[in-house]
Amino acid sequence: MKIKRYLKLDLPKGQSAFLWGARKTGKSTYLKDQFPKSIYYDFLLSDTFFELNSRPALFREQLLAQTQEALDYPIILDEVQKIPAILNEVHWLIENAGLQFILCGSSARKLRRGHSNLLGGRAWRFEMLPLIYPELTEPSLLDILNRGLIPAHYLSTHWRKMLHAYTQDYLQEEVFAEGLARNLPAFSRFFEALGYCNGELINYSNLATDCGVDSKTIKGYFHILVDTLVGYFALPFNKRAGRDIISKRPKFYLFDVGVAGALSNRQLTVEKGEAFGHAFEHYVFMELLAYQKYHDLTSPIHYWRSKTGLEVDFVLKKGEVAIEVKGGNRIKNTHLKSLKAFYKDYQPKQSILVCNEQNARLVQTKEGQKINILPWRTFLERLWKGDF
Repeated sequence: MKIKRYLKLDLPKGQSAFLWGARKTGKSTYLKDQFPKSIYYDFLLSDTFFELNSRPALFREQLLAQTQEALDYPIILDEVQKIPAILNEVHWLIENAGLQFILCGSSARKLRRGHSNLLGGRAWRFEMLPLIYPELTEPSLLDILNRGLIPAHYLSTHWRKMLHAYTQDYLQEEVFAEGLARNLPAFSRFFEALGYCNGELINYSNLATDCGVDSKTIKGYFHILVDTLVGYFALPFNKRAGRDIISKRPKFYLFDVGVAGALSNRQLTVEKGEAFGHAFEHYVFMELLAYQKYHDLTSPIHYWRSKTGLEVDFVLKKGEVAIEVKGGNRIKNTHLKSLKAFYKDYQPKQSILVCNEQNARLVQTKEGQKINILPWRTFLERLWKGDF
């Protein structure tokens, strides 16, 4: 089954780009579909890698020998982070030959750590995320939460085996093969723990004790995952001092709900319960993040939480939009407590509760707050229409 991706990689003539994304999100397939006439270098191929890694100048010489017709299309370099020195040749070819490139990879961390040439703004940045709601046909919520939205996993009947292999191989290939972490046993323990602390406030000290390293090392591990696009932080919202707010500890979400489930051995059979609720919240985060990335929005996704336990899962647009996620199919007034508390301090323009009810409804409080209670499909349809 072929899925048309939402990402629009529209480049003016001569403009180059980086396309980053975690492994298997569909970058290579997308580029081959969008640019079928482009010259394509895949640095995962051992012969290509060894030839150009030992003599990067060959890359320039090979392209300069091409016909002008062949060079009218963007030149694609897949897994560009594997040969950092190639970027010097790319830079020269952009400046002196007017060539256009799309540089694709799963992490810029190795390039930055090696002080590689990142082209000084000559290439726009794009990011490919797992599948999103507009790309799916009649999606099942349990399928999404169990399989995740990495295309090959979501579409396969063997998704359990594929997820297991992905979490094991990714640890080896993406982190250690690139030399990003050196203590294999400690990082393996940390990686396994991620499934259980996903979507929770990060307690660096507890994780450090569990993994047998110090807190500074654990913070470094999280930043490795962010740099390799395996995870994202949601930072606390504290626009102004109001209630007694927890203001320092971020939350962390893995890039895919299925990967998080595989790491925690989670299998959901019914649309209820605590595990379902956590996975449901994670999925909503994925959609919000994808909308943000695909529309070049710079305002980050925050959360709000008080020491008394009141929490709004997602706060957008500097407090203008407050979103609470509940896995239940029958929302009561008690479920609105956190949104009401947040409204009292910040008066957001939109208060939304995403849930598993069948019909949308509007609750108006005596304080004048309007809370939209939205089924998840309705919420996602409105999100991708730009309503929020």
